[in-house]
Amino acid sequence: MTDSQIGPQTALGSGDAGGSGRRDKPRRRSRLARSQVVIFFNLLLSGAVLGLLTVGAVLYWGKSQFEGQGPLREEATYVVPRNSGWSSAAAGLESHGIISSAEVFEYGVRLAGKSTALKPGEYGFAPGVSMREVMDTLASGKSIMYSVSVPEGWTVQQIYDRLAANEVLTGDLPALKPEGTLRPDTYRVQRGTTRAELIEQMEEAQNKLVQEVWAKRSPDLPVDDIGQFLTLASIVERETGVDSERPHVASVFVNRLREGMRLQSDPTFLYGIYGGRGKPSDKPITQSDIESDTPYNTYRVRGLPPGPIANPGRAALEATANPLDTDDRYFVADGTGGHAFASSLEEHNRNVRRYREWERSQAAQATEPAGGTGAAEAVVE
Repeated sequence: MTDSQIGPQTALGSGDAGGSGRRDKPRRRSRLARSQVVIFFNLLLSGAVLGLLTVGAVLYWGKSQFEGQGPLREEATYVVPRNSGWSSAAAGLESHGIISSAEVFEYGVRLAGKSTALKPGEYGFAPGVSMREVMDTLASGKSIMYSVSVPEGWTVQQIYDRLAANEVLTGDLPALKPEGTLRPDTYRVQRGTTRAELIEQMEEAQNKLVQEVWAKRSPDLPVDDIGQFLTLASIVERETGVDSERPHVASVFVNRLREGMRLQSDPTFLYGIYGGRGKPSDKPITQSDIESDTPYNTYRVRGLPPGPIANPGRAALEATANPLDTDDRYFVADGTGGHAFASSLEEHNRNVRRYREWERSQAAQATEPAGGTGAAEAVVE
């Protein structure tokens, strides 16, 4: 066999699909396909990086806005109404120029975890206050507080009139409470506190105080129950404004009750005539007033009137519960703001004469021309 015959056969065998002399090489992905996949993943990675950078930039900007100096240029206050949410508060704060962005403020509140911490009330803010400081203030509940003072010896009607005129309080007053059941005191309230809430607070405070003092009363006090005790304390309250005198005044009324004497207290018949509104300051007391026919006129009726004539404070209640041990049954003003006490009618009449002389001297001084001893206001019991 010649070489020329072998060559073609060998070449033919080596190219036969069924031959085992050679294996096909794996196909490679085209250069174009590989380029598109790389580009896609590069875009994804670039987008993710860009997104992270954007989010970071936004968060940094938001943080700087939330914690940086705010737009407020002078001191301001803002009232958060009851049942108000952060959204309405944020809008209100922005409209008042206290914060620059309601949206940033709301997001900051959420991120700080204080979404449920908003407290109602009126809050004060200094110039340049940051949103974070505003948030912390509103969440603290440390709002501006106002004082509502109720003097001892006022009637329920007088208290209602004061609360009705108070612009810090809101809402209607409840029906008039019974006389003597509201505690005279100074109350601290937020703007927006309702009048009904404050009345309820006064009523609870007075009930607690009266019960507390009644439990420590003298065992021989000549009253039948806590209602009569409150009535007597209201008379003691109205008869003197001098704390140190109240136990002495109380002893006079206690002695009179024990002996069945009429109390003869001016504030009682005046309450019977004018009620809780009180006697007009420019109207003098007349003989017809003293002789008025009402159950409150202790010049006519024996014992206590049918109920309190005012709201007594702690000093009057404690003085009534534990009066001084005296024999005194009379007292009259002494011209110094206090009273002169007496155990007998004779001694009392002398004290009355001295007081009338003092009144006349004061009236004489009041009519002296300029350069005299000066005028002094006469005291009328």
